[in-house]
Amino acid sequence: MRPKNLRTKIFLDSGDPSDTKKILQDIDFLDGQTTNPSLVAKNPQVRDHLKAGKSFSQEEALLLYRDIVSEISMLLPNGSVSVEVPASACTSAEEMYTSGKTMFGWIQNAHIKLPIIRAGLETAKRLVDEGVRVNMTLCFTESQAAAVASATRGAKQQGDVFISPFVGRLDDRGENGMSLVSNIIRMYQKEKSNTQVLAASIRTLDMFLLALASGTDIITAPYTVLKEWADKGMPVPGYNTIPADVNLRQIPYQRIKIDQEWQAYDIDHELTEKGLQRFTDDWESLLGISQKHEESKKKKSISEKVSLFEK
Repeated sequence: MRPKNLRTKIFLDSGDPSDTKKILQDIDFLDGQTTNPSLVAKNPQVRDHLKAGKSFSQEEALLLYRDIVSEISMLLPNGSVSVEVPASACTSAEEMYTSGKTMFGWIQNAHIKLPIIRAGLETAKRLVDEGVRVNMTLCFTESQAAAVASATRGAKQQGDVFISPFVGRLDDRGENGMSLVSNIIRMYQKEKSNTQVLAASIRTLDMFLLALASGTDIITAPYTVLKEWADKGMPVPGYNTIPADVNLRQIPYQRIKIDQEWQAYDIDHELTEKGLQRFTDDWESLLGISQKHEESKKKKSISEKVSLFEK
C-alpha cells in the first residue's frame, strides 16, 4: 500500500513486464515505468533469443518493443510508460519526430523519451506543441534542464514533460548527482516551470532515499531497489533530512533564468554523448549488426521502420 506521506511518484525502471507484476505484488502500487533500448536488451525473452545466436530485424525489434510496452501499459493503465525513440547522435529531428509520433500511438499512456541533444530538443518542441507527452533523458547539467523547459513551454499541463537527470552516472565521476536534482527543482520552482523532475540512474536504496528526501517529483528505480525498499517497510524520509555524501563534489546552483529560446543554452555534455552511444549500441545488439548484414539489408531509417507499426 502506498505510504500516506509519500508525495513523490514511484516508477519502475525495467523493460521486463514480469518485473512490473512482481513489484505490484510487493508494494501494491506503481505510478509508472521507464524503458529504453538497454532495458529492452536485458529482457529475458530478448536475451534467450540472442543467446541462441539469433538477431532481430529492425521490424521485429520494434514489434517486440511495442509488445513489451503494451503489456506494461495494461498493467499500469493509470500510470505513465516512457518509450524511447531508438536514436543515435546522427539521427535527424525529422526521423525522431516521425518515430515519436508513431510510438506515442502504441499505448494510451506513453511519454516519448528523447535525448537532450539538438535534434532531440527540436523534436520535443514540435511534439509537445502537438500534444505529445515527452521524457527528456540523459540530463547532466542545469543548463540542459533550462533548455528542456524552454523548448517545451508549449506543454498544455503539468505532467506532460519529464526531465531525467541521471544521478548514478554523475556519482561515478565523483560529482553529487543528487545535488543536480535539487538544483533543477530549485530552478524550476523559481522560474515556475511545469516540467517535472524524474530522478533516474538510481542504483541503491540509499540513493533512492536521498531522492525521496530531495522532494523530486518522480523517481524511477530498478526492481531490486524497490524490492529492498518494500522489505524495509517503505520508509519515507522527510525533506532534506539526509546529509549529502561528503565524498562527492557538490554541483553548485547556477541561477539560470528560463527566459531565452532553447538554442541559447549550453546543452553539450560528454555523459549525454556516452549515454546515447550506449543506448545505440544496445539497440544495435538486438539487430546483430555486422558488415555483412549491413551490406545485404536495404537501407531504411528507423523512422521508416517504426511507421510500419502504426495503430
